[in-house]
Amino acid sequence: MKVKLIEISMAIGIVLTVMVSCLVEFKSTYDSLQENVLRMHILANSDSQEDQELKLKVRDALLESSEEIFGDCSNIDDAEAQVSQKLDLIQQIAQDVVIENGYDYTVQAELTNMQFDDRTYDSIIMPSGYYDAIRVTIGSAEGHNWWCVMYPAMCVSAVSGDTQDVVEDYFDDDTVDILENHERYELKFKCVEWLEDIYKR
Repeated sequence: MKVKLIEISMAIGIVLTVMVSCLVEFKSTYDSLQENVLRMHILANSDSQEDQELKLKVRDALLESSEEIFGDCSNIDDAEAQVSQKLDLIQQIAQDVVIENGYDYTVQAELTNMQFDDRTYDSIIMPSGYYDAIRVTIGSAEGHNWWCVMYPAMCVSAVSGDTQDVVEDYFDDDTVDILENHERYELKFKCVEWLEDIYKR
């Protein structure tokens, strides 16, 4: 009986070791995903139709200026360095749109780290988590927001339908698998969130 219990304990230990190892590997890929993406987050002045439309005009202007903002960036460090140097430009582009549309709201732009929910781009799902982001606030910033992935250029590619190409060119195979098969990893996402909550407490 004692030998049987030892064998069962060893089997459970092996299973747990394999599970933890797989989870650690998954978390490493998930962490790398978060660290190599730059989001865009724009907050409207309010939820009025006019303010929401103004928010989208600011979005369009910033997306149209993405090449001017990022230049020839080859990695996330380059992208964040460019953004840090061009926050005044980003803020001015947004402020010009506000003024041109007859409003006197003040615009603020900053580079920050913040939490995002899941976001779908065509067949790709960018998972929730904490990401570095260009955060643009318009006026009181009390309205609904708009957000996307600015680097790599998934915001722009979603319009042209080239998201798949951008993802496959930028991310490694393990990360692409997570993005393309989000539902397959839902349990692992939950486990990682649970472990992170425990760590924070």
